[in-house]
Amino acid sequence: MFLGEYSHSADTKGRVFIPAKFRDELGEGFVVTRGVDPCLCVYPKAEWEKFSAKIEEFPTVQARKVRRFLYSAATDPTPDSQGRILIPAVLREYASIEKDVVVIGVGSYIEIWSSAAWEKEKELESSQEIEALMLALEG
Repeated sequence: MFLGEYSHSADTKGRVFIPAKFRDELGEGFVVTRGVDPCLCVYPKAEWEKFSAKIEEFPTVQARKVRRFLYSAATDPTPDSQGRILIPAVLREYASIEKDVVVIGVGSYIEIWSSAAWEKEKELESSQEIEALMLALEG
């Protein structure tokens, strides 16, 4: 399970450091793609395959925009010797990643946010909204 929040910087080539703890859990292969929020999602191969299988079950007409959104920008990077992955320009642009980034664990996958977008996201959270969502999950 991916847990925690880590601050890092993207270098001038668009490489982002993935914490060692996360790299260990990601294993040999993983996929990076757009998130619904203005962030990137990093899925271990097994999670990506489960997620993709669900998408493939949808009728083509209903799922075509989802497929285009996720698959067209998806990449399967390999970390370099320093634990960095190259984020393609299309994904950096989508998530407004320029320099400062936050890598967060969200259970079965990881999200990569620009620091500014992550701070804005946290400001929008309200404890009352989170409480309501948690109660709905129990329900």
